[in-house]
Amino acid sequence: MDLPTVAAFTDSYLPTVNGVTYTVRTWRDRWQRRGGRMDVVYPDGDYEPDAGEHPVGSLPFPFYEGFRIGVPGVPEAVADASLVHVHTPFGLGIAGLRLARRHDLPVVASYHTPTAEYAEYLAFADPIERAIERSAEGYERRFLDRTDVVVAPSERAAERVRAAVGTTTRVEVVSNGVDVEFFRPVDDGFRARHGLPDGPLVGYTGRHGYEKNLSAIVEAATELDIALAFGGDGPAREDLETAAREAGVDAHFLGFLDREELPAFYSALDVFAFPSPVETQGIAALEANACGTPVAGVASAALADTIDQGETGYKAPPGDAAAFRDVIARTLAKRERLRETCLARRDSISVEHSVDRLAAVYDRVL
Repeated sequence: MDLPTVAAFTDSYLPTVNGVTYTVRTWRDRWQRRGGRMDVVYPDGDYEPDAGEHPVGSLPFPFYEGFRIGVPGVPEAVADASLVHVHTPFGLGIAGLRLARRHDLPVVASYHTPTAEYAEYLAFADPIERAIERSAEGYERRFLDRTDVVVAPSERAAERVRAAVGTTTRVEVVSNGVDVEFFRPVDDGFRARHGLPDGPLVGYTGRHGYEKNLSAIVEAATELDIALAFGGDGPAREDLETAAREAGVDAHFLGFLDREELPAFYSALDVFAFPSPVETQGIAALEANACGTPVAGVASAALADTIDQGETGYKAPPGDAAAFRDVIARTLAKRERLRETCLARRDSISVEHSVDRLAAVYDRVL
């Protein structure tokens, strides 16, 4: 069967390091392996594009260092697309809608992050933040109503789209999936290379945003005999470092890690700690599992489903610091059994299954 030519529009792409970037990149790679074509339109930055990757003008996002917003533009190279897939409701998502309207093409929208989460970066008082959140949800609903189908990475995220956002567009679940060829157990001396101690090591990698509640990891470590390792960066990092230093916690902040190092990072941990209550899927939890590392998380948003209680990790109620500490301790105690289950389930979380599902969605909208 001939695969459709897809024009993917995203405001998050390389060199920015996050889950959206690598989902788009991995889906494109797998689509091309199957003989299809998926071009990507993204904000210009310090990245040398491959064939089929089309940078457009961009502006810095003033409240989040390193993130850029694309100026709406449609490169001529994607004019022959048979389907548009938008991964953002902002600048380049609007450009994708323009292309679809111009050529009467179907539009698939990926729901990666609730737009309202950006409110805390724009507001300086709670009433203003709430007003921005309401405005953001209204904008998000109007944007999604102009698409043919919304794909959400988990059933919890899909429920949020249907309820909180209230779009009338059909919503389907398509997991982002994990590249299990890449994310696998690795033993290459990561701890020694980064000066990490022996003994129980608990860690996190990803964006250091306040909404992810990473301070709960530091708080838990004050009563556990563990060391912490944080990969990544973001606006909450400085406060996390201060809190760890003042509490006397053995915490190591590694900054952004090259993608090539992520499997070794996950493999070096005894437990991946994930207290975020706002994840639409929590792909980092699945990446850790693919490397044999169980997750201590919270029973909130997508993590309520992503973490299989007692099988791939344990979950605490969101906002309960004592319970989260106990979940870390329990995951540490059971880590060998949990590791076996994580490794046995690698195929079930693979990106290949996700792209099978994505192809079926494309087929229906066409």
